[in-house]
Amino acid sequence: MPLSLQDHADGRRRCSWCGELPDYMHYHDTEWGWPVADDRRLFEKMVLEGFQSGLSWLTILRKREAFREVFAGFDFTKVARFGEPDVARLLGDARIVRHRGKIESAINNARQVCTLLDSADSLAAYVWQFEAPKASRPKRITPEVAMTLTESAESRALSKDLKKRGFSFVGATTMYAFMQSMGMVNDHLHGCHVREDVERAQEAFVRPGR
Repeated sequence: MPLSLQDHADGRRRCSWCGELPDYMHYHDTEWGWPVADDRRLFEKMVLEGFQSGLSWLTILRKREAFREVFAGFDFTKVARFGEPDVARLLGDARIVRHRGKIESAINNARQVCTLLDSADSLAAYVWQFEAPKASRPKRITPEVAMTLTESAESRALSKDLKKRGFSFVGATTMYAFMQSMGMVNDHLHGCHVREDVERAQEAFVRPGR
């Protein structure tokens, strides 16, 4: 479906991908593109972007509370201790996406985050070092430009480094979606009512580890 700006009944203009769905509109307005520095939230976003692969984000969004419940609130120190009984438990839970590879990947990635923290101040400090220089970003996010924003040199670099560290389900496209969701890039269309607020939040945001 082509991207565009869409006028909504509340008088606001939004990126059309959220449609008229209240939960999707709320996610668009309050989460997508807003900068995040909390390690647990970043781990959640990374895991859920992995689960989203091949599915719609709306499917994942509507299962998010169940994911939070079964994955210990995305406390990676707890998820890292999950074993085969937990995998079996998760495979039997119809409230989430029951994909063995993705479930095992989430557990593996929790363990890799714990290892990463042996040498990094935080997951946030590690991730934010892959932010693109502002000058390299498109000057205007038009629908035509937005359709081309599926990965970047930075998402490829992050993907490559994560894979080297043993992470899985962290391809360049998945990592670009992660960067969009956690506010490393602002891909709200110009003219979207949220875009300027997100831009100001990014300018005021103190980058972890700097």
